Amino acid sequence: MTIFALSTGPGISGVAIIRVSGPETSKVIELLTNKTIPTPRVATLRKINKINSSELIDEGIILWFPGPQSYTGEDMAEFHIHGSKPAIEALHASILQVENCRLAEPGEFTKLAFQNGKINLLKAESIADLISSETELQRKQALEIMNGKSADKFNELREKLLRILSHIEAKIDFPEDDLPNDISNNIKKICSEVLIDIKKILEDQKVGEIIREGFKIAIVGPTNAGKSSLLNYLSNRDVAIVSEIAGTTRDVIETHLNIDGYPVIVSDTAGIRESKNEIEKKGIKLALKKAEDADLKLVVIDAKSVDIKGVFKDLVDKNSILVVNKSDLLNEELKPEIKKKEHILISIKNKKNIDDLVLKIKKKLKEKFIISEDILITRQRHRYHLEECLNHLKNFEKKNTSLDFDTAAEDLRLATQHLGMIVGKVGVEEILGSIFNDFCIGK
Repeated sequence: MTIFALSTGPGISGVAIIRVSGPETSKVIELLTNKTIPTPRVATLRKINKINSSELIDEGIILWFPGPQSYTGEDMAEFHIHGSKPAIEALHASILQVENCRLAEPGEFTKLAFQNGKINLLKAESIADLISSETELQRKQALEIMNGKSADKFNELREKLLRILSHIEAKIDFPEDDLPNDISNNIKKICSEVLIDIKKILEDQKVGEIIREGFKIAIVGPTNAGKSSLLNYLSNRDVAIVSEIAGTTRDVIETHLNIDGYPVIVSDTAGIRESKNEIEKKGIKLALKKAEDADLKLVVIDAKSVDIKGVFKDLVDKNSILVVNKSDLLNEELKPEIKKKEHILISIKNKKNIDDLVLKIKKKLKEKFIISEDILITRQRHRYHLEECLNHLKNFEKKNTSLDFDTAAEDLRLATQHLGMIVGKVGVEEILGSIFNDFCIGK
């Protein structure tokens, strides 16, 4: 089957690229241009006509990539035409007339590249991350993964386990022979090295995942403290409704920001107070859940606040900044329980000390995003497979020590499989759909 799709963004543009991949690609070129296929990898200007008609669709550039030296590993072509909707639709309609041609599914071109051995699964994921990146940090991380360092490390660990497995299986096949001491010691040594490496990778504070998904900041605190006003200020636009009426915000309002290149998701939450209103109670419950899941909490309170003990108890901790708002209304000293806590006194209304608050937030971001040159886990599935690999290796160590070789070998096989599934070496069919569905159609 030959697939095709628009690979550039939808809407009016100067140039639109329609990508074609599959065994009928050369036929598509010949039928649309009434000429033989052009020189490989040379941009060629051609008139593009409707199939079985002399009616002109457009005049554009054609690039021909014969397989296997192409992105997908198959015969592949790109049609560069003017980016008008009628021109794109006319070209699509013409290609559909060619036998065994259909529109591509999301991520299908990259899926073919993976299946044909052009890229590994980590690189496929990083391509999707690069396309969807919104900050410089996300772009850099995606490129680091694309360069293959992550895949090389996981493959290296997997190869070490396979060497151990070969010795263990030899022992199972020839039970009457004892393993030489040097081999037995080497098994223990390699297993220990792999365990240490995986533990080190898992101790990454989830930096890779946070960069990819965004640093989560939750704005929490009592009602009417200025939480929504703070969100609007940070967003530089009116994202949330601001009102003097307590309980105005009942749901979570989120906005995505780029702060000095760091991807940030800021959530404005319902004011925390005692309430009999069922809807408001649900909003408060959701607010507390957002606070629990956040990488940083901005705990906003009124400078004249009276009842703050509950706020301190539940929200103020090492992952929070205590923001004391409405300093413009303060005509007395702060309450002692506030003064003894590390805090920043601001006035959103008068824009007092707001810049200092932003600097504090940036400092927290920089502390969190200390990126080492070591391997990064960028998705939950990577973490899951590494954790499973670690568990099976621990079981293997116990069973190997007790000379239970049969079950030890099974644990080693499973540990090896989990490492392989990260890069797409084994058993990945069940996860391919979910990964490639995140792609745009033409990729």
